[in-house]
Amino acid sequence: GDGCGHVVMYQDSGTLASRNYPGTYPNYTVCEKKIQVPQGKRLILKIGDLDIESQKCESSYLTILSSSMLHGPYCGNVMPVPKEIILDSNEATIHFESGSHVSGRGFLLSYASSDHPDLITCLERGNHHTKAEYSRYCPAGCRDVAGDISGNIIEGYRDTSLLCKSAVHAGVVADELGGQISVTQHKGISRYEGVVANGVASQEGSLSDKRFIFTSNGCNKSLSLEEGFLSKSQITASSYWEETNEFGQQFLWSPDKAWLQVPGLAWASNHSSSREWLEIDLGEKKRITGIRITGSGSTMLNFDFYVKTFIMNYRNNNSKWRPYKGILSNEEKVFQGNSNAGDIVRNNFIPPIVARYVRVIPQSWNQRIALKLELIGCRVVQGNSSFTHSMWQRPSQSTEASLGKEDQTVTEPIPSEESNLGLTLTAIIVPVLILVCLFLFCGICIYAALRKRETKGLSYGLSNAQKSGCWKQIKQPFTRHQSTEFTISYNNEKETPQKLDLIMSDMAEYQQPLM
Repeated sequence: GDGCGHVVMYQDSGTLASRNYPGTYPNYTVCEKKIQVPQGKRLILKIGDLDIESQKCESSYLTILSSSMLHGPYCGNVMPVPKEIILDSNEATIHFESGSHVSGRGFLLSYASSDHPDLITCLERGNHHTKAEYSRYCPAGCRDVAGDISGNIIEGYRDTSLLCKSAVHAGVVADELGGQISVTQHKGISRYEGVVANGVASQEGSLSDKRFIFTSNGCNKSLSLEEGFLSKSQITASSYWEETNEFGQQFLWSPDKAWLQVPGLAWASNHSSSREWLEIDLGEKKRITGIRITGSGSTMLNFDFYVKTFIMNYRNNNSKWRPYKGILSNEEKVFQGNSNAGDIVRNNFIPPIVARYVRVIPQSWNQRIALKLELIGCRVVQGNSSFTHSMWQRPSQSTEASLGKEDQTVTEPIPSEESNLGLTLTAIIVPVLILVCLFLFCGICIYAALRKRETKGLSYGLSNAQKSGCWKQIKQPFTRHQSTEFTISYNNEKETPQKLDLIMSDMAEYQQPLM
């Protein structure tokens, strides 16, 4: 049977594990996968863990076959297992086979291209590193690997946390792609918060000697706090619930209640439908890198409203609504929301959304659609492409082919306010210059017409003065012939003409008028 377990493979990196890892792998099973990186690159493999119950590698083992040689078999304690294998080719076949056994976790390995010599596996933790600052490359596929993390992106993570899983939780890398991480170590704190972010749940943690924090590009500020609380006109909804309690009191769960920083009620829709939406107008294009949402709140004891999953739409001025799609697929991305009414859940957008208008569209919920939210991001700055930071590495051309055109427009750099000012000045100056040119042209035309009129008047006077003498002396160059013959016939006097024969003399048009 299929002995492969967790497998995530991307063109630059990936992660493979045996079935049930880190539990016991099945008896009599085979896992065989071909892995490769782009042509012209060398393949780097790192074995994070290998625990195969076989002393002589007869029935259970792991091998790595490249075009030039076979690495392995690896099992038990027969031979030391290398932590890193660098192949001369860009592809290899991973083969794992098991026979009858009692225990054994199997294997977990990661790979990347030779562009990333600082590759680590999904199992490395913060306390495996001693430097105050360091940078490493996380492979794709570390989100669902077993192992605890404690902390959050703001205060940092307990040093016992898995590095790459924490990076996915922090929104520093996308699990589908992997990516470079930059880490700084700090003195530990007494307590680490447990929160859900990007599909990963961190656990509460106790005092530790050290903690690590991911460095970011700074585009992770609260857009509502940065700009001041947005007015009611800037947040709208498809509908909202007007609640009347048992005492006849009315409460409005209106869209202006949706801001996370505003205490009290949340926004709740009046209908239970996947077509309900909450829309935010940011006033101008912003780079939106994440969203934090919660439900009706833990203080609302009578209600347990929250959104379980949702999708995002976005648009700019005079454009259509577009769905936010997965980075490696053409399907709209479904984000994981809340599992209770009180906790705050964060999701990051990799790549970020660059838009003025965004909509949150709930897809599943508990009891009633209700949420409070906060958008995370920054202002758009010229030249600040969304892919300049390692967490937003642009996929290669082969990957871009799978991205929808909409996704590519999400991440295009937006002109700054200075360039907009230049365009505005140009729009004013050019029409003024055109008007000036038109006035000059009209003046020249009028002047020329007046001059021509004066000249005509002079020649006309001379003609009249000489007409009696000169005109008679001029011989007419043409003689007058028989006039043109017209034949117009009617069947009777009352009928309209039925036939018109018109025969013109060749010289008629040159005849002089009769004197």
